Amino acid sequence: MTETSRPTTRPANSFEFVTIAAARARQLLEGCVPKVDGSPKPARRALQEVAAGVITRADADAAAAESTAAVAAE
Repeated sequence: MTETSRPTTRPANSFEFVTIAAARARQLLEGCVPKVDGSPKPARRALQEVAAGVITRADADAAAAESTAAVAAE
């Protein structure tokens, strides 16, 4: 089996990668439009988006701030 290397712009460490993907998965579950074609499962799609470099830390931070504001408003 041959390995094909795909160019990725993954975050510097695994913790940051997972944190960003988790925030994006929450966005997808709330109804945000996916930015890449892939798995129908939100968590897996989020991982694919972060690995492709489509989602950055700034996007994830904005999502976290919006979620916190929504919870505080309730």
